[in-house]
Amino acid sequence: MKLLDVRVHPSKAALPREAQLAWQIAGVAADRVAVTREVAEMIVNRVIDNAAVAIAAINRRPAVSARDAALAHARRDGATVFGAPAARRVSPEWAAWANGTAVRELDMHDTFLAADYSHPGDNIPPVLAVAQATERSGRDLIRGIATGYEIQIDLVRAICLHEHKIDHIAHLCPAQAAGIGTLLRLPQETIYQAVQQAVHVSFTTRQSRKGEISSWKAFAPAHAGKLAVEAVDRAMRGEGAPSPIYEGEDSVIAWMLDGKDAHYRVPLPEAGEAKRAILDSYTKEHSAEYQSQALIDLAFRMRERIADLDRIERIILHTSHHTHYVIGTGANDPQKMDPRASRETLDHSIMYIFAVALQDGTWHHVDSYAPRRASRPDTVALWHRIETREDPEWTRRYHSRDPNELAFGARVEVRMQDGSVIEDQLAVANAHPLGARPFGRADYIGKFRTLTEGIISAREANRFLEVAQELPRLKAGELALLNVALPAGTLLHGKPGIF
Repeated sequence: MKLLDVRVHPSKAALPREAQLAWQIAGVAADRVAVTREVAEMIVNRVIDNAAVAIAAINRRPAVSARDAALAHARRDGATVFGAPAARRVSPEWAAWANGTAVRELDMHDTFLAADYSHPGDNIPPVLAVAQATERSGRDLIRGIATGYEIQIDLVRAICLHEHKIDHIAHLCPAQAAGIGTLLRLPQETIYQAVQQAVHVSFTTRQSRKGEISSWKAFAPAHAGKLAVEAVDRAMRGEGAPSPIYEGEDSVIAWMLDGKDAHYRVPLPEAGEAKRAILDSYTKEHSAEYQSQALIDLAFRMRERIADLDRIERIILHTSHHTHYVIGTGANDPQKMDPRASRETLDHSIMYIFAVALQDGTWHHVDSYAPRRASRPDTVALWHRIETREDPEWTRRYHSRDPNELAFGARVEVRMQDGSVIEDQLAVANAHPLGARPFGRADYIGKFRTLTEGIISAREANRFLEVAQELPRLKAGELALLNVALPAGTLLHGKPGIF
């Protein structure tokens, strides 16, 4: 890997494009280096993972709204929409919108955490949509997805958006544009302009993940995907973009991130170096914010040591800065303690999640968030006795560059009414690559079958899983086979809009 120095430069300096981050990103995307077998196999896993969580959410309101809007943009040679028959095609940017929303709705697909946060599986819907619309092969799709993961993860390693309250789709959208550029084998110049356009239009605030969290949390990555498709289309037509988008004196770093004195060191693959970043990401076993994963597993383990949950006086989660301030009591969001809160808000309340996991010993993507479950008096009482505290050591491990030290968990202190204290800790979730039970192909398949049971037929599930595992061998024009269709008459429709 090479480290690119990224700073703000005055306009009069005329920073050469070869020194610009967007140009270097485009160079990685344009590099026709082969995808390793290990990476290709993980991409298959994540295609299965995305389909699982999308179908599980297929008739939830945000997915329905996005799908209805997409289906209003029919195109005979377009892309497929999850849930609908494969023969029904729409314009690729709208397929990216519908499928991206369905994938994101349950907050249950993959994650990568470093200087910032990401769900790199959000790269798959727009790259797949363009691949279907342009009749590319499975190998082409794999190359594009590998680039999307690489660019987003490399940006996340180096540039923190959260401390400036910028939403993480600002790293996603340029990665999606780069992935599409790789898929289509576009020249570096075209990808460069598309990446800059993607950056320019995707910087938004983190209010989407603060206070009363709305369905926009699911739509935001899909919106980035739609913008990325449009950015590439515009660049292919010969149009330029604001430049230099990262380093300019009035650009995103200067005014939205660290300012004129900023200095980032962004890692990117050297020319000819394989794109392997996807191997550093990890999926979710439980439908909740990633920092909840290890704590859900820990709650399952600790409940065996607590004879009577009603005799708990207080629970303190000693954890990282991010867990404390984003999903913990450090956020100072009263909604995180409100049993009437939305599912999206409860998903970002580790106090609620830990209480339910401790009481139930299981976690379900629907039942664990049900209003009746959230308002149970004994749950509310326990929930309100839980607090988080930042521990510098957990924060240090959260940001460690050593993969063996990285930690997204906590030390939990359960204080009982009789004065006794029960303690335990867990650094990474069981499903993490370094966890007790790392996810493998069989686990991804099991997750797909569990989440789609009762929604699609067993025949359709078997067909999709067989095709997905043949992804590297799918020929040009066969990628529509990766769609997953519901039985006729079972797709819901929502309120009408403009389209």
